[in-house]
Amino acid sequence: MTAPAVQPPESSIAVDKAKPCIVTRDLSAYFGDTAAVRNVSITIPQQAVTAIIGPSGCGKSTLLRCLNRMHETVPGARVEGSVEILGSAIYGDGTNPIAVRRHVGMVFQRPTPFPTMSIRANVAAGLRIAAKKGEISGSTDEIVEEALRRAGLWEEVKDRLSESATAISGGQQQRLCIARALATRPRVILLDEPTASLDPLSTQKVEELVYDLRKTVTVVIVTHNMQQAARISDCTAFLLAGELIEFDSTRELFTAPKDSQTEAYVTGRFG
Repeated sequence: MTAPAVQPPESSIAVDKAKPCIVTRDLSAYFGDTAAVRNVSITIPQQAVTAIIGPSGCGKSTLLRCLNRMHETVPGARVEGSVEILGSAIYGDGTNPIAVRRHVGMVFQRPTPFPTMSIRANVAAGLRIAAKKGEISGSTDEIVEEALRRAGLWEEVKDRLSESATAISGGQQQRLCIARALATRPRVILLDEPTASLDPLSTQKVEELVYDLRKTVTVVIVTHNMQQAARISDCTAFLLAGELIEFDSTRELFTAPKDSQTEAYVTGRFG
């Protein structure tokens, strides 16, 4: 049985006309001697949502983790090739991976609030270093409110800021994690299957948030859900066995794929 038809958003953009934000060249990622991602060259546009799709084990999350140098935190892992964000190389001598991660926030599949911290403290967790380096201005309270508003959570938690972050629902916790990532005012947000553990209503709220974030930040989202990719992304990359098969505007990739493997995947013939 083929998958139901999906309708990409009207805002799907032409990839070749967009301003670049992230540019990878011949990017490969290894676990020991095993290549999980092979020779991926891709240009991800600014202030847009780019989805990465593909079957389980195809390298989606590994590719995402290469974009903020999280991959190298795994023992025995290494990266070859280059990644530039807004023209600056994030790998190489003299580049601090911690500084990279302040500008490239990440949210994982399951909500990961700091359980011993309050809601407010969770959002403010990354501000101290950024403030010391003069990378962010404003009082902590102002920044916390701004981040929670951007994450669509302020009205729900504004009277509960001193409560534990684990006292709110799973969907709220995930949006709290997005607020925490937004607090340092990053250029890019990476989302690794952020709704995989959420109920349908919470999923809808996160999708609405992601759709709205494109106004101010570049979003890259890994998703196993093709309908989700079609609903919220401007561009889509299809990975298979660690290789980039096709990258195009979401509308083009879902309605007129250029590669037969892409067509087979998006129509549900495998995966």
